[in-house]
Amino acid sequence: MVKKILIFFSMGLFTLGMAGCSSSGHAGSVSVQTGPAEELPEQEVMCAIRIRLGDTVLDGVLYDNSTAQGFAEMLPITTETWHAAPGFARAFDLTEQIEQKGTPGYGYEPGSLAYWDEGPSIAMIYEASRRETVVPVVPIGKMTSDASMLEEYEDIITIELVEDEESLSGTGGTLTENSGGMTENGGVAGGNETVFTADTKVWDVIHDPVFGDYGRLIFPADRSISDSLTLGDVGNILTWYSYVSPDRTVEIANYLREQAASGEQIFYDIYTEEEKAADPAKEDTGLFFFRGTPGEKFAVTNAGGGFAYVAAMHDSFPHALELSKKGYNAFALIYRPGAQTACEDLARAIAFIHENAEELGVDVSDYSLWGGSAGARMAAWIGSYGTAAFGEVDYPKPGAVIMQYTGLSEVTGAEPPTYACVGTSDGIAYYGIMEERISRIQAQGTNAEIEVFEGLPHGFGLGEGTVAEGWFDNAVQFWEDNMEK
Repeated sequence: MVKKILIFFSMGLFTLGMAGCSSSGHAGSVSVQTGPAEELPEQEVMCAIRIRLGDTVLDGVLYDNSTAQGFAEMLPITTETWHAAPGFARAFDLTEQIEQKGTPGYGYEPGSLAYWDEGPSIAMIYEASRRETVVPVVPIGKMTSDASMLEEYEDIITIELVEDEESLSGTGGTLTENSGGMTENGGVAGGNETVFTADTKVWDVIHDPVFGDYGRLIFPADRSISDSLTLGDVGNILTWYSYVSPDRTVEIANYLREQAASGEQIFYDIYTEEEKAADPAKEDTGLFFFRGTPGEKFAVTNAGGGFAYVAAMHDSFPHALELSKKGYNAFALIYRPGAQTACEDLARAIAFIHENAEELGVDVSDYSLWGGSAGARMAAWIGSYGTAAFGEVDYPKPGAVIMQYTGLSEVTGAEPPTYACVGTSDGIAYYGIMEERISRIQAQGTNAEIEVFEGLPHGFGLGEGTVAEGWFDNAVQFWEDNMEK
């Protein structure tokens, strides 16, 4: 505590600014300048870090300089924070000085991580309330998440490398600012920031501040999720599903985070606050938006889960992402489990998209409904009965329904063009029933196709690495063939 008090008063940067260091290194009287923070020159990124504040996680990066390298070699660390300056920065002490010191200065940016050698201490600047620091510091990194919560936080923090030793030898990239935070370019394929890996805990994704309250809906809200479950093991909670790809799971988690961090709205409520208050189950509903070309047609993908949970990470998110890569605007629906409520939520989602088409930037004509297992039944029922049958305005039916592995047999005579696929070893959805239904739809003069894959079990998703490889492209072609010319 004595050391902390001494540091507090000697560090003019973080007190009231009554004392500081002149350019010659002698103590002198200074005043704190308020106004816009000094902009730092663009800096290369060395690696990603994660700062844990209790149950809250902040993401950040370390710059590619010698001081940051020295700090990285100290990680992971767990330490106590102290409020160096209300309304400006929180700090923590290091056990030893960093040997390789960069050139100190007085500039900073909101979110800056700055090293002060005389402490030795690291300042975490959460508010740009001053024009410059008072004592010279070396910028070593930046928090890319919202750091404002540091103002009230007064407890232990943990700082760790996201990718361990691999982060230190990465190719790096340049930080570029946007409306939602910072993204790393040049270091990863496609220019997206790689934050999550197969070893990332699911709970760390759910509680990432960039997702806000809807992070909990990325994974099944109706499944028990252990705090030790990683992205690589998500298949363990997706009952009835096969070929769950850890690479896909990681790709989707990073895609969603990159989109949210860049300022894009990726989640939309489909019910009003009043509706959710009247029926709390509606809190666990909404649409994840995978943007394609502005003004292009849209699709809604619906995951299965036996109407017990929503297996979006394997059964609808991958489909939506691939559709967006082809230029289509794709929505993945998170619905209330239960056949009736699920269809009501899908009908509401279709209504929401039609009513907000201009804002969303989508073409509502010839849209498609996609689904696997229980999600396929939802798509088929809406396709046959329409949105009015489930409590909404009677919006146009889809231009195509794309169904995977569901044993639905009924045919009403009002089916839209329908594509289906299933495996012969599916113990839940018998392929013979699906073949019979497609034949009956064809017999009434409606375009319909089915692909049956030898030896495949239930829930093969995109079918990557299986005999079903390519079904997705065939389904997209089917949808396109049935669009009005």
